Amino acid sequence: MSEAAAAPRLGLRTKIAYGLGSVAQGVGGVALSTTTITYYLVRVVGLPFALVGTVIMVSLVIDAVLDPAIGRWSDTFRSRWGRRHPFMYFSAVPIALATVFLWRRPEGLPTEAMAAYVFVMLVVLRLAGGLYQIPSDALAPELAPDYHERTTLVAWRWFFFLFGLVVLTVLLNGVFLRRDAAHPLGQNDPAGYASFGIVAAIFAFASIIVSAAATQRYIPLLKQAPERSQSAAQSTREILRILSNPSLLAVMGCGLIGGVASGIQMSLQGFMGYYFWGLTPQVVAIITVVAAPAGLLGVVAAPILSRLLDKKMTMITVFLLSIFSGVIPVALRLLGLLPPNGSPLIPVILALDLFVTAVLAVTGFVIISSMIADVAEDAAVKTGVRAEGLLFAANGLVPKITAGVGGLVGTILLAFVHFPAGVVQGAADVVDPTVMRNLALVSTPAGAVLNLIAVGLLMFYRIDRSAHEANLEALRLAASAAEPSILPPADGSAFTEPGLFTPPP
Repeated sequence: MSEAAAAPRLGLRTKIAYGLGSVAQGVGGVALSTTTITYYLVRVVGLPFALVGTVIMVSLVIDAVLDPAIGRWSDTFRSRWGRRHPFMYFSAVPIALATVFLWRRPEGLPTEAMAAYVFVMLVVLRLAGGLYQIPSDALAPELAPDYHERTTLVAWRWFFFLFGLVVLTVLLNGVFLRRDAAHPLGQNDPAGYASFGIVAAIFAFASIIVSAAATQRYIPLLKQAPERSQSAAQSTREILRILSNPSLLAVMGCGLIGGVASGIQMSLQGFMGYYFWGLTPQVVAIITVVAAPAGLLGVVAAPILSRLLDKKMTMITVFLLSIFSGVIPVALRLLGLLPPNGSPLIPVILALDLFVTAVLAVTGFVIISSMIADVAEDAAVKTGVRAEGLLFAANGLVPKITAGVGGLVGTILLAFVHFPAGVVQGAADVVDPTVMRNLALVSTPAGAVLNLIAVGLLMFYRIDRSAHEANLEALRLAASAAEPSILPPADGSAFTEPGLFTPPP
């Protein structure tokens, strides 16, 4: 690593290759979203509300509980392929298979067996996704030690996440679930979901393999896990010391509250789109395409704003603005200030609102990911242990649990307003407008209040640029006293650009 001290920052080729793997996470964002799953299980499969909410919540809880174990395992794993890449490669096949079978509804299963089948597929897919995402995310702090450079690197991750999210959303709604004379079932067509699962699996598998292969050339330059023996009690104490970092707790607290709000919104989004706004799947696809450039704008804006305002203030600002932008259309409809459904203005209004909300949200997601990366060095100074995988897993733990809770709350709200379960074949696919109005009245204020509380918790985050640079200097001094060969670059830059697909020695 001493030769890397004068190396240039990561080139565009490496940033693109690293970010490309997030296409798989974008695929998962569609295939595992409570929006899609809740609608599919309630309206297409016909499972009871409470059972759907329970299946989703329990699968998320299992995933969230095991994610820290995956992160810890990744941090301490030793192999000639490094700490991260074995997990990334291994995850590709189970992710692809579980995606295919999740959306292929078995015929003739009773309710309980169908729920068990869906539960198993969800658990496998979520755990395999964690085996890829956690080690992959954990590469960021080592690839880009610099305070602002890592924000740019994380921005590429979010760019490709959004690319996968948008492409799969458009394919799902505009191709596989399109509703026309030849496809009268539209969003209620089981065959459409099955075809979607195959395409989603191909996207996920390809992006994981390409990204892992393209970044494996850095394995010799990355930190290797030290050889050491720990008892269970010692390991537990060390984990608790790492996870007690005040800045990490601030971000996790934000995720705790915001995750419930997000879970409620996502579980109801499909119902609101189809029955509150009267949209067809094709219109949903068009709105998604129109709003897609917002993701790119947010990715570009995040590094710029973080330099101008610093990360914490940027995050708080965009989070607040995104809350209000997301509430405005529903509030205007409830006040009778929007044209009726069917008006060509409705898709335009929703597309504009989604564009603004997406710009703000993506900017915030990029910044918050970079903030977690900054915690890695802060925790290492305080504990003497590099634990990027554990930290990223911990940050994802609380939102997953609370997203499951939010999804359960969403299904309870559907039952509370007497939303009809299942679809009567041959009947018009309509829902009483009073039911949808009541759903909006109870869900929208709840989500807004929870998100405001979440923003307030970010005030307790403590790491700014000067604190981060002090942490880097402390780590350099400690490393120079112990093992000079593992020194990070003195200027905070990353590594040189060796050839593509170079295997480790």
